[in-house]
Amino acid sequence: MPPRQPPDSAARHLPADPAERTIPTLRRLAAGCTACPLHLTGTQTVFGEGPERAPVMFVGEQPGDMEDEKGRPFVGPAGQLLDRALADAGVDRSKVYVTNTVKHFKWVRKGRRRVHEKPGRLEILACVPWLEAEIAAVAPAGIVCLGATAAQALINKEFKVTEGRGEFLRTPLAGWIMATVHPSSLLRIEDQAMREAAFLRFVGDLARVAEHVAGEGRPAVGEAG
Repeated sequence: MPPRQPPDSAARHLPADPAERTIPTLRRLAAGCTACPLHLTGTQTVFGEGPERAPVMFVGEQPGDMEDEKGRPFVGPAGQLLDRALADAGVDRSKVYVTNTVKHFKWVRKGRRRVHEKPGRLEILACVPWLEAEIAAVAPAGIVCLGATAAQALINKEFKVTEGRGEFLRTPLAGWIMATVHPSSLLRIEDQAMREAAFLRFVGDLARVAEHVAGEGRPAVGEAG
């Protein structure tokens, strides 16, 4: 039996010299990424955006339908909810960097709609080099994982947002890392009172991030990984 081929990785697209891995260069190279099959079904690569020296990086799962069409992260319903929550928490979105763990939209057709489908392990592993390069280029003081996919990619594969939500952890990737829910999860709550309560808790998580950045020097608790 021939040896099994290792899974493909976006690492082969990265410049060999780390000094050349700036956000503009990474964005240009990622546009031609073929490291996983999602490039065949996604309209385009959706790279992160924001200041190249942002104090905080927000990392979601993957672009959605609207993000796939526009080529920008967090511009659909979940992104609009994130904008509202950031504003309520006193965080200026224009001063943070937002991106996703996976850069192409994974979807299934349901009637006329393209419906989000969770990315698989190999798709995440293939795409993570882009995310790691973004983190290195931006060098944020902290990282906020929005949802389980980002948390399991950057904290540890067994991480549960329901158990570790809001905890500031030490990480070699940045000064600290914490996880909260993805805003899309709030949109799926049908009961209006429950949805509003969940939104207020989400705003509270983001307000704690703002406080943590303002009070830099506070120690993180525990270790990621």
